[in-house]
Amino acid sequence: MKSILVVEDEEAIREFVIINLKRAGYDVFEAGSGEDALKVFEEHSNKITIVLLDIMLPGIDGFAVCRKLREKSRTLGIIMLTARTQELDKVGGLMIGADDYVTKPFSPSELVARIDALYRRLETDKNIGQSEEVVSGPFTLNVKSRTLTKNGTAVDLTQVEYQIMKYFMENPDTALSRSEILNHVWGEDYFGELKIVDVNMRRLRMKIEDESSNPIHILTVWGYGYKWNAK
Repeated sequence: MKSILVVEDEEAIREFVIINLKRAGYDVFEAGSGEDALKVFEEHSNKITIVLLDIMLPGIDGFAVCRKLREKSRTLGIIMLTARTQELDKVGGLMIGADDYVTKPFSPSELVARIDALYRRLETDKNIGQSEEVVSGPFTLNVKSRTLTKNGTAVDLTQVEYQIMKYFMENPDTALSRSEILNHVWGEDYFGELKIVDVNMRRLRMKIEDESSNPIHILTVWGYGYKWNAK
């Protein structure tokens, strides 16, 4: 059964979302505050695959909840839900570990499509039975355990970051457009914007580069996309 935790303090919106997710075949857990969300996740972490998380919550806000959830699980899918359209909110959520964001107001079909797309990525990746390692320069990616090391030191990756690294390491010295990266990692039916690629590259550089402001592995191909340099 597909399971999701909906964290939204406005009861009418939460009920509306839950009805549509249940129609789409999801088993839904719910919470009206950040504190309740963390409790529900703690109790049902073995069942919950995705969290739909509103930013504006009473008490602990969505950003803080996202950080705590990401500390507990790097394989959990997290979609931020916000009424604000400022770039800072979108970028902020992605930088602290969210996989995607949806801005209110939204249509039920778009929301379910975004959740379905993330769920498919998580399940496809989880069911890969490969055991080999992909080695590229100082990096070793274990496909089965979904772990990355740099010179033997573990690098903590989210689901999206792992998928980006795998795509890069399997295509070294190849200029990949933002659209190609978006389609490969987020899926061809993804509704979102290309800038989600740039934000994730910024976050990934902070994890793998010695100097994120002067990257030597994830290179920008200006006006096009990015290229992986293993050296």
